[in-house]
Amino acid sequence: MTSTALKNTAIKTDTLAANDSSAFIEKIRPDIGISEPVYRQLLRRITDLIQSGQISDGFSLPSERALAEALDLSRTTVRRCYEELRAQDQINTHGRAGVTVKAPPSRINPEMGRLKGFTEEMRELGITPSTQLLEQKIVTDRTIASLFNRPASARFLRLVRVRLGDDSPLSREVAWYDLTVAPALAEWDAAGSAYQFLEQQCGIKLINAEQTIEAVLSNDEEAVVFGFEEPGPCLLLKRKTYSDNGQMVEYVEGTFRGDAYTYRVNLKMSSNVAT
Repeated sequence: MTSTALKNTAIKTDTLAANDSSAFIEKIRPDIGISEPVYRQLLRRITDLIQSGQISDGFSLPSERALAEALDLSRTTVRRCYEELRAQDQINTHGRAGVTVKAPPSRINPEMGRLKGFTEEMRELGITPSTQLLEQKIVTDRTIASLFNRPASARFLRLVRVRLGDDSPLSREVAWYDLTVAPALAEWDAAGSAYQFLEQQCGIKLINAEQTIEAVLSNDEEAVVFGFEEPGPCLLLKRKTYSDNGQMVEYVEGTFRGDAYTYRVNLKMSSNVAT
C-alpha cells in the first residue's frame, strides 16, 4: 500500500481530531533532528495519544508495512515500536484483522474522607455502577474470625464480586460480613448495595472504617478480570467497617486496576504550624 493509499484509508475513531489516517500519521511523525531513537519517538507519541484519549479502545492502527511506507521508515523500526506496545498491553494484533488499540478505561478520581460503598461512589462521579457476582457462600474461617474478634466457629457471608463502572471492570472485591451481627445477610441476593441492605433490612448503621491502600501487582484471577496479559499495577484496599455500637461488620479486600483509579485527598494546613 502506498503512502497516498494509506492516507485515503479511514481509521476508526471517535476522538481523533480528524477522522482519517492522515491526522494520525501527522501526530506520530518522528523528528529526525533529535537524538531520541525513531522507534522510541513512535512509541512515546502513540502512547500519549492512547493515554490522552485521542485514540480510544478499538482504534485501528496501520499495518507495519503501511505505517513504514507512510512515514518513510524501515519496517524493522515500526515492528520494534509495535512489539513494545504489545509488551505494554496497549495494542492487540488480530492477524489479517490488523492492529487495534487496547486502551484502559478513563481514570476516575474518587475523594477519600467519607465512608461510602462502591455504588454510591460511582453515582457521585456520574458513572453507572454494576456488579458481577462470582461467588456467594457462607463460610467459617479462622483467620477472618480473628479479624472480627469472633470464635473460630463463627459464620460469615463471603462475597467475591467484580465491580464495574460504565461496564468497565474497575475492581475485584472479596468481602466478608459477620452473620452474628447481621443474620439477615444469609438470605440476601447480593443485588445492589450491601450498605443499603445493612441499614434498611438489618437496622445496622455503619459510621466509620479503617482503610489501608497499598500498591500491588495483579494476581492471575485479577488479570483475567481486568484483561491483563501479564501482571499489572493495582491498588489494594483493605477496609474494616464498624457499626454505631463499635462492632465490626465488614472486612473487604478490593483490588482496583491502577490504570483507571486514582484517589484524591484534601489536605489542610494545621492552624499551629510554624511560620
